[in-house]
Parts: sequence; C-alpha cells; structure tokens
Amino acid sequence: MMENQKKHVRVGIGVLVKDPNCQGNIWAGIRKGSHGEGSLALPGGHLEMMESWEECARREVLEETGLDICDVKFVHVTNDPMPQEGKHYVTIFMAANCTSETAIPQNLEPHKCRGWSSFSWSDLKRISANHPADDLYLFGPLKTLVDLSPQSVLDFLEKDKNN
Repeated sequence: MMENQKKHVRVGIGVLVKDPNCQGNIWAGIRKGSHGEGSLALPGGHLEMMESWEECARREVLEETGLDICDVKFVHVTNDPMPQEGKHYVTIFMAANCTSETAIPQNLEPHKCRGWSSFSWSDLKRISANHPADDLYLFGPLKTLVDLSPQSVLDFLEKDKNN
C-alpha cells in the first residue's frame, strides 16, 4: 500500500467549519499518528470512490468531531507535493456551518488528533508566519491555503460576522 501511495496523487478534503460560538473562527486540531504529525490541521480526510466532495466533507467532519454541518461549499483547491514524506495530494477545501448554534467539537479520533480548538484567520496567519519559531505550525495544505488567503475563503469567514 505504501508503494502504491508513492506512485499516485491522492485527493484530500479539508473543511473550514465555522465556530458558531466565536464569529469568524474555524475549528482546527493538532494531527497525530500520520504525515504532518504535530501540525495544526482542519477536519478532513481522503475522498472515497464515488463520493461527492460535499459528502466527504460531511462524513469526515462527523467522524472526527461529531459536528453536523450544513451549507457545505467548495472554496479552494491546492496542489500539495510532500517530497520528504513521499506523498503528493490535491487538497479540496470546503467550507461549512454547524447545524447547531451551540456546537462544540468532540475529539472522536484521539489516535489521529489531540483535540479541537477555535482559531481566527489572523491566528492562522500569525502561526504560518512564525513557523518554525513557534511550536505550533500549520499542516502543509492548510499553510498553503492560509498563505494564499483566497478571496472565497475570506468571504466565507466574513459572512454573517457583522450581523
């Protein structure tokens, strides 16, 4: 299986899930037991055969955090070669809201994540800019997204923020 992974580009899904308790913030957690261990990442995972991007986003967020999400939409895609790990991903970033206004994520995969915290985009920009000085650093695809700061992501984070 490892040999096969090194020969094929994989498709990953990262989901920007708004924290309904802190407007403009999204949930992220520190990875464990996989490539990018120790880095801050969004909920997400691999796209399965015949699965839509929206279905994958809903499934991964529910499996990892227990959160039900709605208004799931595509916001960006990145090309993420990881030569040091012998991997190459295309990461599809989706954005979503929680169905509950009091939602708090649970750590349902403690072998894969240290837990979930709420971060503003400025927090993520600061973390990205300070690496490697800080102990906290962003998972490669998330770092690429944060450094690019596409307008579609900024628009999603700003929507409903001033209401």
